[in-house]
Formats: sequence, structure tokens, C-alpha cells
Amino acid sequence: MSGRDLTVVFSVILIVAMLIIPFPTWLLSILILLNISLALLILLLTMNMQEPLEFSIFPSLLLLMTLFRLGLNVSTTRSILSTGDAGGVVHTFGTFVVGGNIVVGLVVFLILIIIQFIVITKGSERVSEVAARFTLDAMPGKQMSIDADLNAGMISEKEARARREKVSREADFYGSMDGASKFVKGDAIAGIIIVLINLIFGIVIGMTQLDMAAADAANHFSLLSVGDGIVSQIPALLISTATGIVVTRAASDGNLGSDITSQLLSYPKMLYVAGGTIFLLGLVTPINDLMTIPIAGLLCFGGYQLSKAPKENLEEMQEMEEEAQTEELKSPENVVSLLNVDPIEFEFGYGLIPLADANQGGDLLDRVVMIRRQLAIELGLVIPVVRIRDNIQLQPNEYRLKIKGNEMARGELLLDHYLAMSPGMEDDSIEGIDTIEPSFGLPAKWITEKVKEQAEIFGYTVVDPPSVVSTHITEVIKANAHELLGRQETKQLVDHVKESYPILIEEVTPNPLSIGDIQKVLAKLLKEHVSIRNLPIIFETLADFGKLSSDTDLLAEYVRQALARQITNQYTAKGSSLKVITLSGRVEKVIADNIQQTEHGNYLAIDPGTSQAILEAIANQVEQLSIMEQIPIILCSPAVRMYVRQLTERYFPQVPILSYNELEADVEVQSVGVVNVD
Repeated sequence: MSGRDLTVVFSVILIVAMLIIPFPTWLLSILILLNISLALLILLLTMNMQEPLEFSIFPSLLLLMTLFRLGLNVSTTRSILSTGDAGGVVHTFGTFVVGGNIVVGLVVFLILIIIQFIVITKGSERVSEVAARFTLDAMPGKQMSIDADLNAGMISEKEARARREKVSREADFYGSMDGASKFVKGDAIAGIIIVLINLIFGIVIGMTQLDMAAADAANHFSLLSVGDGIVSQIPALLISTATGIVVTRAASDGNLGSDITSQLLSYPKMLYVAGGTIFLLGLVTPINDLMTIPIAGLLCFGGYQLSKAPKENLEEMQEMEEEAQTEELKSPENVVSLLNVDPIEFEFGYGLIPLADANQGGDLLDRVVMIRRQLAIELGLVIPVVRIRDNIQLQPNEYRLKIKGNEMARGELLLDHYLAMSPGMEDDSIEGIDTIEPSFGLPAKWITEKVKEQAEIFGYTVVDPPSVVSTHITEVIKANAHELLGRQETKQLVDHVKESYPILIEEVTPNPLSIGDIQKVLAKLLKEHVSIRNLPIIFETLADFGKLSSDTDLLAEYVRQALARQITNQYTAKGSSLKVITLSGRVEKVIADNIQQTEHGNYLAIDPGTSQAILEAIANQVEQLSIMEQIPIILCSPAVRMYVRQLTERYFPQVPILSYNELEADVEVQSVGVVNVD
């Protein structure tokens, strides 16, 4: 334990000892002075803090100080009643306050008790209770505000965690203060009872055991009782005041002193009003003018000086801002900051501002939160924060989505309309503005509220504008998820798996595979819409085959085969068969014969005429399945799967290419078309 820890432990032991062991009067005097000093120090600290959390230990410290003070009360009471003496400090305070008049001393002590118990303690208790209740009620709103700022890109993940922790600490602090304020109230009550005990029993003991006359006993023990009460109530009053300052302190940029002076004197004209009032008070009342005129003059002079200050400060601030702007333009950092590119940006015209403005009912920020959570579950990838902002260069109802600075999608919304997608047969009775659904390219119409119900009756799928844009964002991010996975993001995924599977990660990276190799494998999976959420299986496969080959294309194929159950469930509904397009033996042989092997990997080098014939045959089969409203899936042998993907990804990026090894043995496969060439 450190020296500080030992000091705190020793202090607690000392408090316990004071309750049991009689202390000499000289030691009691030292401890009483120490108690007053600590109380004054705590009061000064509360006045100079900027926000309550800077003194988060205050509730616990309040308990310890209360126990310390009560321990002193017990020790001084024992000394007063047993020896008729409590040390020089108690005697001095009693003599000074009483001043030869016991009645005056008791009245002064009673006034201190009333001030502490009825005014400060009662007010602090009530404010603590209300502050705790309001802080707890405001927690959900503060959490939502932090999430909104995070999704808007205004703060980073680190800043969001710090702000969430601060909100939690505030709730804990004010809850503790609500309970700690009860200590102050109980301490005030105990102070009154202890003084009465000292006074009554002291007089009795003085007359019966110390052979003192009644008047002498009353005078002596009244002095000691009042002195003991004063030295106890002064630190108690300071602590009570500190408690009130803590619970009434609002967060600001300065301490209590600077806030009082800056805010109290923020309206200089009011000083003229106050000065004039004091001057008139001296004229129309018998109050001596020699008392009112100097005070009125001082107030007016202060108002004059403060009126000049804002003009001078404004000129200085303008000069400083101009200098700062000039220096900023000269600094190289000003240009370097322009090089930063946000991973995902969503921009919209001014007509779509209500979509993102919570004050106008917009819930786009909340929808983006749900999109990120949904994609994390579906893809196993933590999507970066989506930076949302308006752009006056766009049309009023236009929006666009950028990924790493490149525009990936653009669309247009009519906020006072609904998007109605046809069930397949157009109905001329449904009036609207013809358009194309942005996510899947389906024909649709923008319809008004009046025809919404009619369109739903005729089988149209009717969607509100926020759902349209959130679906579009989701689909674009899913289609380009592989571009969002860099080495830094891959390192985060590796560290996440390492927490639960440290041995597995040691077998994969840094040898035989680097972070870059792992990133390429994961990106290839995401590019073909294979979720990487099951990272343990992926790393198990990389650990098995990474020592045999460093070809990331080949490793990705091994991983796909290890994820056979996941891929099967992705394309097959439970209890149904999988309808696929297969490749003829001739086509697979043509592809296999034209695979070129190089030191940089294998690639397909097929002549243009043959590749064109294969692509046309695939296009015919895909078109037939689309007419039948079935999802086209191409099934081929494992040896040529990735080369078929290389051949078709430019022309049919949404058509899945599966191999026989990527399907579970119990799934029923039905061939509904064969790709063949002459």
C-alpha cells in the first residue's frame, strides 16, 4: 500500500479509536483544529471546481468527515463530563463566543444550529434529491444524443465512450449525493443533542461529583458545552455549505468565483439602476447621505468601467481571430486536414433536411444506427460511422451516398409522397409520378396520401421516404462492404477473436499470414456476399491451409467450403430444394484448360469469342429464371468456381457462383438450366 492509502486507513482507525479510547485534551485540541482545516479546504475545493464530477469522491468524503466530527464530539463529551475540561481550543471558543454572558453564548449557538439545520442542510437535501431524480430521468435522452452525434460523424467512437461514461458517472454521483445529504441532516440533529447532554449532565456532575456550586457548575459547563458545540458546528457548517455548492453547481467553463463575477456583472446598466436607487434612498429617508452617496458612486463607477470593457474586448477578439485565421491559412496542417476522406458519407439537398432533423420528426439518425447493427449481424463487419450532412450543390430533393470519397449511389425523394412499387401489373387508376425504386431498380410511382390506401388494395408495395432511403443505404453498403474492410479494420477483428481464441490467432498471424493476407481473404468473401461473422471457423481454416499456400484466392475457396452450412442456409429455405443453373462438362473443360498459372497467382486467359459465347449462354439462362421470378444461382465444380466468378463478376455481379463443396450433402439440388456452347 502507498503512503496515501496508509494515511486514509490510519484516519479511519483513529475515528474508531476516538469512539472508544479517552484521548488527552492536547490531542483533542489538535484534532479539532485539523477538523476545521479540512472542512475549510473542502469548501474552497468545491468553490474552485468547474463541474461536480471533478470532486466525485465528495459523497464518501462527506461520510468520513461526519464520522470524524462525531468521533470528536464523543471524545470531548467524555472529557467534559469526566474531568470538566476539553482542551484549550474548546475553552477558548467558549470564552470568546460567550463573552461573559452565558445567555448570549447559547443564543449564538442556537442561531448557528438554525442556520445549518433549517437553511443550508434542508436546502442541500432537497436539491440533492431533485438533482438525482432529474439526472436519472435525463439519462436516456443523453444517451440518444450521444448516439446521434456519433452517427452524424460529429464525434468519434472514443469520444462517445467517454461521454457515455461521464453520463453514467453523473447518475452515480447525484444518486450518492442524495444519500450523503442525509448524513449532514443527522449530524446537525446529533450536534443539538450532544450540547444538551453536555449542559444538563455537566451541571449535575459538577454539583454531585466535583463539589461545585450550582451557579459555578452552570457557568463552567455552559462555557464548555457552547465551546464544544461551536468547534463542532463551524466545520459542520462549512461542510454543509460545500454540499450545497456541489449539488447546485452547474457545469461551466470556470469556477464559482469567476462565474459569480462574470454573470453577476454581465449587465453593467443594472449597476446604474442599483446606484441610483441607493442615492434616492439617502435623499428621501433619514439615512445619512455620507453612507449612501459613496456606495451609489461606487456602483455607478463600476457600471461605467464595465460598459467600456466589452468594446475593448470585442476589438481585441476581432484582431486575434484575424491573426489566427491568417496563421491557419499559412500552416501546412490546414491543408493536410483536407486530405481526410470519410469512409461513408450521406449528403442531401436542403429539401430533405426534415429527414435528418429530429426536431421536425426526422428519424434518419436512428435508422442509421439500426442499419449499422443489422449489417454487423448479417455481414460480421463493423460498419464505420456514416457522416450525414446537407449539400447545397445537390438538388433540393436529391441525395447521394459516397464510400471513401467516391459516389456510389444517387437518388431523389419526395417527402410528401409515398413510393408505390407495382405487383407486376400496372393499374392506370393509380395516379403518381413515374420513377425507379433506387435500391433494386424496379419501376415505381410517387403517390400522395390520398391514393395510398387504394394502391395497397391493388397490391402495390407502399413505402415511406425514410424507409426508401434507409433501404437504399443498406443495399449500397452491403454491395460495397469489401471496400470498407481495410487492414486497420481487419486488425480490430483479429484482436476481437484473440480475446477468446488466443492460440488460434497465434497459428494464423503474423506467420504464415500477414494482416494484409487475412484482409484480402475476408474482402473476397464479403465481395460475394458471404458473411464473415463466424470468424473462428474462418481462422481455423486459414490455420489449416495457410501453411500450404499463400494464394489468397485459393485460401478464400477453402474458407468458403468450410462455411458450407452457412452458405447453404443463405440460399436455401428450410425444407425446400435449391434451383440452380449448372455448367455443361464442355464449358467447365474449356475454363479449366485456359487457366494460366503465374508466380503472382492463377487467372483465366480465355479467348474473347469463347468467353462471349459462355456469357451469352449464361445471360439466356439468367433471363429465363428472372421471368419465372426465381433467383438465378450458378453451380459448378470446385476446381473452376473462382474462375467462373472472374468471368461473370463484371456482367452478373449479383448472380451467386457456388461449388458442389459449398453445399450440404442433405440439400436437394434441382437443375433448371444448363450453360452450354457449341
